[in-house]
Amino acid sequence: MNILKVVSLIGVLSALLLNSSFSLVIKLGSIAPEQTPWGEAINRMASDWSRISGGTIELKVYHNGIAGSESDMLRKMRIGQLQAGVFTSFGLNEISPDILSLSIPFLIRTEGELDYVLKKLQPVLEKKIEAKKYKVIAWSRVGWVRFFSKKPVVYPKDLKAQKMASNPDDEALIQAWKVLGYPQVPVAVPDILSSLNSGMIEAIYASPIAVGGFQWFGLARYMSDFKISPFMGGIVMSQSVWEKIPENLRPELMKSVRAFESELVKNVRDMEEEAIKTMQTYGLIIAPAPKDAEAEWKGELNRGINNMLGKSFSKEMYLLINKYLEEYRSKK
Repeated sequence: MNILKVVSLIGVLSALLLNSSFSLVIKLGSIAPEQTPWGEAINRMASDWSRISGGTIELKVYHNGIAGSESDMLRKMRIGQLQAGVFTSFGLNEISPDILSLSIPFLIRTEGELDYVLKKLQPVLEKKIEAKKYKVIAWSRVGWVRFFSKKPVVYPKDLKAQKMASNPDDEALIQAWKVLGYPQVPVAVPDILSSLNSGMIEAIYASPIAVGGFQWFGLARYMSDFKISPFMGGIVMSQSVWEKIPENLRPELMKSVRAFESELVKNVRDMEEEAIKTMQTYGLIIAPAPKDAEAEWKGELNRGINNMLGKSFSKEMYLLINKYLEEYRSKK
């Protein structure tokens, strides 16, 4: 037998012996439907982690919001009922009130700008989250947020005439919208469909992929033609649980995650376009956006940003994002 193969085999056997008494079940909650790119990627990741660890790590996934809202999942992680979770910017923002700044309306406008800003900010954001005793396992893009509504939304006045769902765990953001004249109804993600059906809400702001996955477009059948902001997601694990995983396994586990992460980042644009086309097939209507509409929306942001900074959005992070956007735009 080739000497390199012998050395490799000895290394594998040694790792198995070292981990022979090790066993870990990681319960991971996710609000995303299982039959979405994120649900499928998490299932593959669970299978891969089991293979890499020789079956000693079991990633038990609770899809479809079974583990509750993002706030519920965080609470369960704090008391040990869950060890990990898949979160959107809203949930990540509860851990570290900086993440949501990436989704300030009409601030980051293109994929290129998002790529540049994320490359600069990811180490900073991860450090802030780790300071709260959590480990960022993966970052993901959820797509570009748009308005979906029962009646077309083109200008700000159109949205002000409809009751819009808002994250019940972010009172400051609710108040910021209200100050600008937008009726707000706090609704958790698992309750959005029933709330649209009952008439409790008439509009939402979310990515097309999420809207398609949750089937919200059947009731909120008008989509704005303009992008509002990018929306992020991530897999977060309790730091104490991550540290229970043997050090010799961690690099391969993270290598596996990075492969799924890269796949999602690369394909998210195609998935978004496909989601929009599919929804159009089933009745989605894209509300046209005249040239003056975006200017009005930007005016709304400029009018309301001072009410949001230091409350819903981190002023420090807002200034950093602007700095990096200026750097990027100056090179174009």
